Amino acid sequence: MVVPRCMSTQHPDNVTTPFFAHNPVLAGEDEIQEAYYAFSHLGIEEQMWDCEGKEVDNFVVEKLLSRYERFFRSEKLGKEVFLTLRVPNPEVERTEAKILLETLESIPRNFDIARAFYDEDIAPIFEVILPMTSSAASLNRVYYYYKNFVSGKAERRFFTGDIKIKEWIGDFKPEEINVIPLIEDRDSMLRSHEILEAYLADKRVETQRVFLARSDPAMNYGALSAVLLNKIALQRIWKLAEKLSMELLPIIGVGSAPFRGNFKPTNVYNCLWEYPSVQTYTVQSAFKYDYPEAIVREAIEEIKSKRRKSPRFVSEDKCIEIIDRVSQEYAKLVKLLSPLINLIAKHVPARRRRKLHIGLFGYSREVGEVSLPRAIPFCAALYSIGLPPELLGLSALKERDLEFLPDIYVNFEEDLRDALRYFNPEVEKLLPKEVWKRLPFELVEQHERDESHAEITSRIISSIKAGRLENLEKDIVEAAWVRKFLG
Repeated sequence: MVVPRCMSTQHPDNVTTPFFAHNPVLAGEDEIQEAYYAFSHLGIEEQMWDCEGKEVDNFVVEKLLSRYERFFRSEKLGKEVFLTLRVPNPEVERTEAKILLETLESIPRNFDIARAFYDEDIAPIFEVILPMTSSAASLNRVYYYYKNFVSGKAERRFFTGDIKIKEWIGDFKPEEINVIPLIEDRDSMLRSHEILEAYLADKRVETQRVFLARSDPAMNYGALSAVLLNKIALQRIWKLAEKLSMELLPIIGVGSAPFRGNFKPTNVYNCLWEYPSVQTYTVQSAFKYDYPEAIVREAIEEIKSKRRKSPRFVSEDKCIEIIDRVSQEYAKLVKLLSPLINLIAKHVPARRRRKLHIGLFGYSREVGEVSLPRAIPFCAALYSIGLPPELLGLSALKERDLEFLPDIYVNFEEDLRDALRYFNPEVEKLLPKEVWKRLPFELVEQHERDESHAEITSRIISSIKAGRLENLEKDIVEAAWVRKFLG
């Protein structure tokens, strides 16, 4: 089985509108063309297709094969290029729970479409991603629902003595699907190996993919904590693979903003070096559209040419101690900043047509809960006022931590340098005093800043301070052009 090195996603972190889009806000038919563009022009082997937070298009396979027949005749969907569905998690997204069932029911129909197109049995969709996975039971519910109630109904009879369902409407293939856990919160990431082992206990498979989030852990616990959580999870998954004598193939959800992974066409080698045991890296919208196409293609080929290796082994106890301190400090500061973040985020332009997702940012019970936007507008809000979110929480680091970190987070200095180019000291005018006092100025002073970005963010700061918000969206976009990512 070919397991892709790159996965194109629909994360709306781009500034530039792609040439094929009819509108800056991508939706529907534009996303069909986007999938084809990722496969045919950029050389990306896999497209993640979101089935949550938007109107679901269950005819994506038919549209791709009929519109781009010549391409898909030579590059078979399900063999050379892949479409992977991200489905709602009914345990968390209650209002979208039944979309999961509709999506699973569409898989056999898409199989029939591909069989008619290729005149052979090829499953164009055979994997789904389950977000916010926190247990093996969650994965098994999706796996067994499909096996027992979707493909499994083929053998059932309508009533005693009558024909089987498959004799009436045909067979249901594939008979089984792969379920990929997308693991996003701290405790689940630290238990990712346990979740996988429990899920695999009753299955005979040679490989299993596991998706580790990078953006949401950064938003919930701080950028540094997110990196260290991924390091521990990757290490534990590698050890489990050795124990089970099978391939466990991680996907990591990295974006272009330093806070969300610093994964951009000009920086792929650093990310390959940072996470060598990762099999698949997400190629999000800013990566695809905010750089010249030739540079994007070259970066994709660089990723595909490198083979995965063993992870960088870390001292888990030391990492967890740092995570605990940094995330506690980070949470305090974000709580204080939340009114300002929410004010600015309202003016961050949309890049995908989605239902509005508002995430609950969970703190310890002592400080309650704060409502914040999703990770991309969260980042955009803070970068736009010259406050790179990477800084938040770093004042909890001790001297010994700064000596220890470069050995386990090899790009710590470079990621920080890339982020601190966008720091603007004028942001003090907007910040609560407690936040300003808790910024790690000893780190800020070591790095140069981007003066063109500073000029725009100074304008944004002045506008917010004066309550003049009518041009805020325009200025947010102008600053994002300089960074080459929205958030």
